Amino acid sequence: MENMLITSILAATIVSGTPLILAAMGELVTEKAGVLNLGAEGMMSIGAVTAFAVVYSGGSPALGVVAAMLAACAMALAFGFLTLTMLANQVASGLALALFGVGLAAFIGKPFEAAPLPHIAPLAIPLLDRIPVIGPALFRQQSMVYVSWLVVACVLWFLYRSRWGLVLRAVGESPSSAHAVGYRVIALRYAAVAFGGAMAGMGGAFMSVFYTPLWAEGMVAGRGWIALALVVFATWRPMRVVAGAYLFGGVMVAQLFAQGAGLKLDVPSQLMSALPYAATIAVLVIISRNASAIRLHSPASLGQPFRADA
Repeated sequence: MENMLITSILAATIVSGTPLILAAMGELVTEKAGVLNLGAEGMMSIGAVTAFAVVYSGGSPALGVVAAMLAACAMALAFGFLTLTMLANQVASGLALALFGVGLAAFIGKPFEAAPLPHIAPLAIPLLDRIPVIGPALFRQQSMVYVSWLVVACVLWFLYRSRWGLVLRAVGESPSSAHAVGYRVIALRYAAVAFGGAMAGMGGAFMSVFYTPLWAEGMVAGRGWIALALVVFATWRPMRVVAGAYLFGGVMVAQLFAQGAGLKLDVPSQLMSALPYAATIAVLVIISRNASAIRLHSPASLGQPFRADA
């Protein structure tokens, strides 16, 4: 019985952290290119409502995920046009994107409120799912959980093992130097922004199609902001981002299991709901107290505009 409880908590933690991993990996690549996009919350919301609408209208879950990625990518490219081509302020534009995306998703999603989707069965990996305790938790999951692990592996390989990953990081460190040796800085930044939007859309699609599965206004519930915080507090290192995402998922799942078990806690329910956010930020702040490490890993040109003819 105890093993089953541990397995259930571990499985729920992984599921809860998956949308954060997807959104944060996209934001990590975007920021490594020197672009600060604060619109993850809005892009995740648009991805969630788009995926739900496509699947509810008869499309497959895979089609819903692709549609969500395209919709969020379009929003990210609009942000890119404002900040990379028109040189608008990245912070202000990102905040506007977040607010616009949340509002637009709420408007589009009105006809779909309280309309559930069929549950999607987990995908078990033969033999591995029979490992005691951790097997069912790790290898009997939704297909998108495995996709998130693949995304992390691809981002790690791209950033630290590929030539174009090195170029992207060079653009984030010194765009003028990268431009001087012949690289198209603006095009590379557009590609990074588009990837970030697509990953945020995938994270939103996971929530509305696989995790819940239903659409409700505000269902992203601040996860886009948490994903942004994870990237910074994890000092732009992918595996720290993953650890932070699962930390958030674990704290959220723990308080849900505590309430479900009927534990009488003499604290307001609002405080319990805020606990995962507060705990994640507090722990990650402690982890990232080394200011020199933050300066070492932070892209030097983050948030700074670049004009090729300047």
